[in-house]
Amino acid sequence: MEINKIYNEDCLDTMAKMPDGFVDLTVTSPPYDNLRTYNGSIVWNESIWKAIIKELYRVTKKGGVVVWVVGDATIKGSETGTSFKQALYAIDCGFNLHDTMIYAKNNPIPLTHNRYEQQFEYMFVWSKWKPENFNAIKQPCKTAGSKNNHKSEKHYENSHSMRKRDGDVVVKAEKYLYNIWFLTTGTSDKVKHNAPFPEQLANDHILSWSNEGDLVYDPFMGSGTTVKMAILNRRNWVGSEIFNEYCEIAKKRINENL
Repeated sequence: MEINKIYNEDCLDTMAKMPDGFVDLTVTSPPYDNLRTYNGSIVWNESIWKAIIKELYRVTKKGGVVVWVVGDATIKGSETGTSFKQALYAIDCGFNLHDTMIYAKNNPIPLTHNRYEQQFEYMFVWSKWKPENFNAIKQPCKTAGSKNNHKSEKHYENSHSMRKRDGDVVVKAEKYLYNIWFLTTGTSDKVKHNAPFPEQLANDHILSWSNEGDLVYDPFMGSGTTVKMAILNRRNWVGSEIFNEYCEIAKKRINENL
């Protein structure tokens, strides 16, 4: 199968070309229930997303990761819960639910309804066995260099053991990011796509779960955000997109970054 290429087709057709254990990392955002049907031209139902998740498990390498960015529709005042169904089905297929992360939007669209404003989407991180790569993105510690007194305090070293540590502990300069990422949503006017996600989101997942030269896949490529960030971070890539107009937008973005 040819890599570093856009496939203008259904992602199931693309994955059918892939051998088992072909992809290191998938970063994608599928249609959300009936929220992203693109003028009714996409058929999206449980049998389809189950087939896609099952194929993603097959084509993912042992130690590979899938980042599935998803939200739920609200129908008759209640959320569908489809995102949770997808996460649970991924477990049934063999994936580990390595992390349930949150993409919190700095600029959510205000709506009028009898609930608090919807500000976030889920970022399910599914791993095939234990993730082979984790390159943690870090943030500065506000209290770096200060001392915390942990005298006689019980401290969990890991999930299997406890130990005591005495004396002052100097706060390190950096710490891992938390699993809630506050980001500004992509603007559709710039990429001519009605649901782009932030470049930073794709960038940080690519850095976190893969290394240079690895293969990154997006089965719902859209305007090419994941592919663009894969190129900028020196990863190989494959993108599937059923709509030709989005493929053309993605090609333009890709050519600007080669």
